[in-house]
Order: sequence, then structure tokens, then C-alpha cells
Amino acid sequence: MRRNLYGSLALFALVCCALFAAAAHPNSSEKNIFTPDSIPWGPAPSFVEPGAQLAVLEGNPLASSGDYTVRLKMPPGYRIAPHWHPKRENVTVISGTLKVGMGDSFDESKMASFSAGSFAYLDPDMHHYVAASGETVVQIHGMAPVQFNYINPKDDPSRKK
Repeated sequence: MRRNLYGSLALFALVCCALFAAAAHPNSSEKNIFTPDSIPWGPAPSFVEPGAQLAVLEGNPLASSGDYTVRLKMPPGYRIAPHWHPKRENVTVISGTLKVGMGDSFDESKMASFSAGSFAYLDPDMHHYVAASGETVVQIHGMAPVQFNYINPKDDPSRKK
């Protein structure tokens, strides 16, 4: 019985110490927490059309391996030409409406609309294209490295420079 009492007291002491340490260093995990007004938006990478903004929330999407989570903020009418990725892409619509089409050519009549709260995953090599209906924010997570392979190489904005 004493053994259980001592064990419980030791566990309680450990929990108290952990809580005290967390209270003493409240900013230690701040880099891992994002509120909507603290998201670090910047320009999108050159392999998508200019005008969108990107925020890296976790990891490095261009690293040779590892998890990543990013958000892409697209202005109304923003489009990404037909492309595919060699790794799975997981997409959550945070705000606005994301229009998605499947195939090798951009055809707005064949696009489906996904409102805030929608989720989809695209398996490797799925040919798709997207457009923003109003300002739209999506969160994308997956395994690095991110690679964009445009169906038509002329659609790759990084080659237009």
C-alpha cells in the first residue's frame, strides 16, 4: 500500500514539474502553433502562377523526404493548369470554393466545386487542374519532395522566364 502511495506521489510530482516547466517557457512551442492572423504568408513558388501566396506550416515541402503541411491562398479566378504529382496530395479547403477537374486539358465545364471543409486526396499520377472561385485557401499536406509535373510543359510558369 505504501508502495502505491509513493508511486502516486512521485507521479504527481512529475506532472507538477512538467506543468511548471511549461508555464515557465510558454513560447517554447509557439513555432508549432498558428492562429489565422499569425500564418506566415509569402509568395508562392515559381512552379505555380504568380498571384497566390504560400505559407509553410510544417516541414519543408522541397526537402528530399519528410512530412510537410502548407497553405495556398489563391485570389479569385486563380488557375493551376493540368498537372500531376509523383506522391499523394491531401487537400482540405479552408475557405472559399476550390474547383477541381480531372484530365489532361483545362475544361471548366467538367470541374466540380468544393466548399470550405471539403477534403480530398489525390493518388500519385492523377492528372488534375484547379481554379479558385472567390478568394480560396487550401491546406495541403503530404510527403516531400513536392513535384509539379505539368501535362503541357508550356504551362509551367517556372519555364516562362
